[in-house]
Amino acid sequence: MKENKVLNYIENVLENMPIDWLKLTTHRLDIYDESLAKTQFLEQFERLFKDNNSETSALRELPTAFDYIRLGHPLSCVLEWAVAKLNDLKPENVISFSSGTIPVLAVLRKNLLNNKKTQILYTGELPDAFDAETVKRVYGYNFELQNVEGLNEIPAFNGSTVFISRENKFLSAERKPEFSSSVDFYVDLYSEFGSILLVIGAPNEDYISEIQHVRRRETIAMTPANCFSALKMLVGKSISGFDKNNFEKNKARVIESVKEITDTNTKPVIGSSGLSVQYAIMMGLIDDAIEKHEGKDIKIIVPPNCYGGTNDQARRVAACIRNVEVVDLPVDGDNNMVQSTDKVLEKIAKEDAVPYIIVEIPTNPRVEVPDLEKLKAVLSAARKTATGESAIAPVFILDQTFCPNVQFLSEDGIFSTIRTISYVSGSKFPSGGRCTAGYCAANKQAAALMEKIDSHLKICDNEATDLQVEILAEQLPSMNQRIEDAYKKTREFVNFIRETLPEAKVNFVSEELAQEGFTPSVFSLDLPTKGKTNEEREAYKRALNQKLINIMISEIPNESKYCVSYGQLKGCYWTIPATSTQGTTKEADKDYIARVSGSPDMDLERHKKVFLDFVEEI
Repeated sequence: MKENKVLNYIENVLENMPIDWLKLTTHRLDIYDESLAKTQFLEQFERLFKDNNSETSALRELPTAFDYIRLGHPLSCVLEWAVAKLNDLKPENVISFSSGTIPVLAVLRKNLLNNKKTQILYTGELPDAFDAETVKRVYGYNFELQNVEGLNEIPAFNGSTVFISRENKFLSAERKPEFSSSVDFYVDLYSEFGSILLVIGAPNEDYISEIQHVRRRETIAMTPANCFSALKMLVGKSISGFDKNNFEKNKARVIESVKEITDTNTKPVIGSSGLSVQYAIMMGLIDDAIEKHEGKDIKIIVPPNCYGGTNDQARRVAACIRNVEVVDLPVDGDNNMVQSTDKVLEKIAKEDAVPYIIVEIPTNPRVEVPDLEKLKAVLSAARKTATGESAIAPVFILDQTFCPNVQFLSEDGIFSTIRTISYVSGSKFPSGGRCTAGYCAANKQAAALMEKIDSHLKICDNEATDLQVEILAEQLPSMNQRIEDAYKKTREFVNFIRETLPEAKVNFVSEELAQEGFTPSVFSLDLPTKGKTNEEREAYKRALNQKLINIMISEIPNESKYCVSYGQLKGCYWTIPATSTQGTTKEADKDYIARVSGSPDMDLERHKKVFLDFVEEI
């Protein structure tokens, strides 16, 4: 009876849900409380279930669940809630992934840090990409692997037991799977969708938040489209799969588009998100260093106020691998990226370590571009170890999400003599905010590294989904034109703000940099402040930031959104980076300034009018 009620309700939800649940890739911060996240969404969803209320209007008012598609979204929460309901579990004990291998890696990571053993049992075949030898050698994870016939063959074990199957147990409405008291984590694989992880037993519940954090930083949740199909399967509805011929055509189009945009010949890789791609870069380069520079320390050089996901992921990797360390690279404000890079690389050279340097150009949130000729000189300088031998040359890893149109990687590009890899978050300009898939490309000097990066993207089962590739194939050809159009709107808005409120500090690229091809459509705004102490001035500025954002959103609700997106197809998005993109950055390095991103299609005159009203109020 209970099962029927759950299934009937889910069927009604699928018919009535807001279309945004399928289409949006970013959360709305105005109805998002990060500390409550999924809990808040599901508490209110549970109330609707008890009242048998599946009206579109009621579903639309539910608070945003998690952030982006990485950590979760409404449909992933509904899927996990339904699976939990049908299996007498708490919703937080069910976690869906776009990847089939990352849920296993998440348990292994926790047990590595806790010095706890793991046995992985599986029926049939392991996930296609699971390379046990590489997972042990590169990621540093320890485990025992055993093929079993079923749950009646589980050997006794002093540690965690992970059971992997392809039996589609949790999406079958006909039968309820039996759980063994000897299994701590069940992973059910769905080749078209990803996987569903079940955490069994109260002693294992302290794994939940850390598994969710792996999903946030190294992969994504099962995508909205795939969650929708999984829920349809759960209620016994037929689903249609993707045409593989179309997928191959779309993938070929994406690869050619990326080659054309970046002016490279090396085959790019396409991942499920920007951080999925970054994780493949990180682990691929570590793998390469282990092979070519055995026993040497590996230094990941990252700006401390770099995008929070980048910063956090680098530190998480370093926490797991003995000879990997994160080194801070101050780049913004009073710090100079060129001087900082020179100083850091000189120190690492003396230590005879392997340097991997990650930067954003332009920087986030202050949209600064370093002197590229000087940066090139510093990166290509021949350095010596403490014993006088030639130091290992750095690999330059460039997050160019703000300016994916700049051809850093071309044979006559600024970094052509330096091993350079660039990557872009696909939820921004590549897809126009329609999917999270990202891509990575390399110049000729770094081409040999792409094989390792591609292999680790596959090991983590983090390749873009069929639909993500289809969206990129559709959107990438128009990307550069959209960048140009959005830049023009943003430049006009910036000029208006400077004229209207000259006391404000606007961080945006100069006209000269724009002539060189740096045409972002994002800027940051340091509003004028007052007060007797630094604390008073900071508090006043933060309150004024919030007031501006609230006015913009309330006066232009169809266009102005409170969100962290960038490169969207229409409207204007506002946020305060320290509370979103810099969410895991150290407090001292956070930047509490307004960040604004324009689009090719925005009502600029209306935005000017509302901003003028705001200025007159203050």
